[in-house]
Amino acid sequence: MKKNIALLEGDGIGPEVIKEALKVLDVISKNSDVKFCYNKGLVGASAIDQTGNPFPEDTKKLCKSSDSVLFGAIGDPKYDNNPKAKIRPEDGLLEMRKFLGLYANIRPVKTYKSLIKSSPLKKNIVQDVDFVVYRELTGGIYFGERGVRDNGNIVYDTCTYSRKEIERISHLAFKEARKRKVKLTLVDKANVLSTSRLWREVVQDISKNDFPEVLVDYLFIDNAAMKIITNPSDFGVILTENMFGDILTDEASAITGSLGMLPSASVGNEISLFEPIHGSYPQAVGKNIANPMAMILSAGMMLNFAFNMNKEESIIKQAVEDALENGVVTKDINYDKFYKTNEVGDWISSRVGELIN
Repeated sequence: MKKNIALLEGDGIGPEVIKEALKVLDVISKNSDVKFCYNKGLVGASAIDQTGNPFPEDTKKLCKSSDSVLFGAIGDPKYDNNPKAKIRPEDGLLEMRKFLGLYANIRPVKTYKSLIKSSPLKKNIVQDVDFVVYRELTGGIYFGERGVRDNGNIVYDTCTYSRKEIERISHLAFKEARKRKVKLTLVDKANVLSTSRLWREVVQDISKNDFPEVLVDYLFIDNAAMKIITNPSDFGVILTENMFGDILTDEASAITGSLGMLPSASVGNEISLFEPIHGSYPQAVGKNIANPMAMILSAGMMLNFAFNMNKEESIIKQAVEDALENGVVTKDINYDKFYKTNEVGDWISSRVGELIN
């Protein structure tokens, strides 16, 4: 069985970490009847440099014709530091999400025993953290009407949500909650925002009619942000809108001890995209020090979500945990004794080969 994967390496360390994930996928392919076919496409700053478009037509066609998308990172300081730039790499990311209908961003947040000492929080707070955030990805203030008035002295961004947009991601989150602590937490600002009140109404309807066995908790965004720091192990599934999810997932990633450990999936009706959350990390480009584990775990999520290869994802997770336990880590985890990016990728891919046989 052949599976076509669109490789969007993107910017910064994207190409370096994707290279290591492919080592793992190649081992999986050799030991199964699934054969992966990789095709590269441009996106982000590299796409702007070559085509003037952060999400070119050729990349759109490639994604549409593929079974899944593996994405590295996006962003470049030359655009970040230029407030007057008319085109930005991130514009390509937003367009890609909309074009592919990637309405749900799924981010697992898990602490590993060997990394607890690296967390900024106390051990007793983070030792049993294992939750997942379901963030709506194609609506809200990032995609609402925006404009400028009064010669640039007044600007506005509009937050808009429809019942349908809320329903489709809510159903996904409730299904996941069934598998975990049978608990779902909706994060909103219903005391102030009309959109948040619609979120509560929809979630309450779904809870009552379709998932009565799932315990539903409601938290305002400010309270949720505090609770992620004070009692993160209490969460099972967090469901929230686009901007709140963007903020909370970055906050949650910081408590795990390394940004280089967290994968994500962006799910659509026809195709899904998988990427690490750490960004382009331009300071590490070409130094062979980037942590490839989040990218490797993202490839594992792809196997499960896109191809129903949950056993193979479990093997990849185990191989990553084994690497951590054996100290096969990059500089961000152990500054005094570390391995290079390619060495970590080699070790994990070799371990996957051992575990799969």
